[in-house]
Amino acid sequence: MFRQTRAEVEGALEGALAALDLPTDDLGIEEPPEDVPAVLASSVAFRLAGEVGAAPPEVAGQVADEIDADELTYVDGVATQGPYLNFLPSEAYFAETLDAAQDDDYGRLPDRDTSLVLEHTSANPTGPVHVGRARNPIIGDALARVLSFAGYDVDRHYYVNDAGRQIAVFTWAYETFDEADLPEPERDSPEYEMVRYYRKGNAFLEEGDPDEVEDAEAEIQSILQGLEAGDDEAYERVTEVVDTVLSGMRGTLERLPAEFDEFVKETRFMRDGSTDDLVDRLQDLDEAVYEDDAWQLDLPGFDKNLVFLRSDDTSLYTTRDLAHHEWKLENYDEAVTVLGEDHKLQADQLKSTLDLLGHDTDRIRSVHYSWVNLPEGGMSTREGTGVDLDDLLDESVDRAREEVEERMDERIRDDDLTEADVERIARQVGIGAVRYDVVSKQPTKGITFEWERALDFEAQSAPYVQYVHARCCGILDEAGESPDPDDVDASLLETDAERDLLRAVARFPAVVEESADELRPHVVATYTRTLAERFNGFYRECPVLDADDETRAARLALVAAARHAVANSLDVLGVEAPDSM
Repeated sequence: MFRQTRAEVEGALEGALAALDLPTDDLGIEEPPEDVPAVLASSVAFRLAGEVGAAPPEVAGQVADEIDADELTYVDGVATQGPYLNFLPSEAYFAETLDAAQDDDYGRLPDRDTSLVLEHTSANPTGPVHVGRARNPIIGDALARVLSFAGYDVDRHYYVNDAGRQIAVFTWAYETFDEADLPEPERDSPEYEMVRYYRKGNAFLEEGDPDEVEDAEAEIQSILQGLEAGDDEAYERVTEVVDTVLSGMRGTLERLPAEFDEFVKETRFMRDGSTDDLVDRLQDLDEAVYEDDAWQLDLPGFDKNLVFLRSDDTSLYTTRDLAHHEWKLENYDEAVTVLGEDHKLQADQLKSTLDLLGHDTDRIRSVHYSWVNLPEGGMSTREGTGVDLDDLLDESVDRAREEVEERMDERIRDDDLTEADVERIARQVGIGAVRYDVVSKQPTKGITFEWERALDFEAQSAPYVQYVHARCCGILDEAGESPDPDDVDASLLETDAERDLLRAVARFPAVVEESADELRPHVVATYTRTLAERFNGFYRECPVLDADDETRAARLALVAAARHAVANSLDVLGVEAPDSM
């Protein structure tokens, strides 16, 4: 109902301003503070005060006088508070919200008939996923879920760098060194076994005998030249290494979970001729220059040129990514990429180049994120230091298990919670804590992950929100029945706590819409905290199972509505909603 009410408020304001012969280009609609019992507010009087020649509170009063709330369905009245117009919700607003939120799919928006490819993670297949890069799959997967919930037809892609120097080094090292000369793998998983070769190879290239290093560099260059020439043998050699490492990395990502519809390989755009065709077109551009033994684009507005072809006629990652993006634009209506903050220049140059090539780059958007740090400091896969994501997830599940076992009260123990139940809850809470803590922050802000904050059942964390869902399930299970919506009288939900919770539930579809339009999944996380706080206020003040029959039915319906809103908002973030905790 929130989205319908917003449309109704927009129409009412436009009509009132038109009647006063005032411009309607900026209505100033916003959400009121929590202590204001309105569903929406408008600050339009600030903007119009100078034009009207009156103080903002007086202008607000004039606009309010032009709005007839009797003609509105979801607004019961318009109250002014200083310069603000506050739109008060009607009984229909509460009743229709309560009814709509009984649906398991509550909050899902209509189909937009728009195909969208979302590329995320795309970490180089050189070893285990480490914590510093964990923000990409978590934000990417949450964003894919938000966009899908908002009505987009979303394909999730992982772009595999299988043509760069790192992969050529990896392939050479794998074929050169004996396993007997390597340390034991840290885990029994393909990427942990394979990364030993990569680390050994890098150490050799830095510290080995100069003549042997020269021979190694020649072989590495041969692999790169073979890939560029479309040589099947070179491709098969590289593919063996890349696919083995990816199989292990996928296992880690599935724990988050981060799901993909397709793994798109960089070499695809070399082998099908797309990169060569692109290079020809780039060389024909007026901005193309040959400097410092390389073909480059002197892009307007950039201090640094974009190099797209080396003197030995080998392409670069950016060149192949341009061909990749042309393919995206040919096959999808929109394209979104989640990138680290160190790729911002590259993304801007890519978009500028596609502009020069005549593409509609308004269809391309990117989300940039800063790194995840641990209190211990920095990380480097190449040097074999830092913390792997698997270790972080294991530790989080272990800590969550300890918290869950400590918090199991007598009621839960009497329910014969099995060890399997404890393990399930520990996994849901532990993994959820990591995801939620990462996705709840604005992507551009750095994160230092702290256990105490992430696993705090009493604070703004995943367990805090998850516990609300478990509490809703417990109430509904104890009731033993679901209220018939036809028998529920929403007007009985008249306390401030009940109305506050209903208002929060009503906002969920609009939160999904805002999060998708702005590519900001943390908006949903912020909403879940408000929703949880509102439910806990309701739970403290409004008995459900002991209420009289009609009030009991209405409050059970409200609990069911809250459960759907909590479950779906957590699902949008990729966080599981436990039935018990």
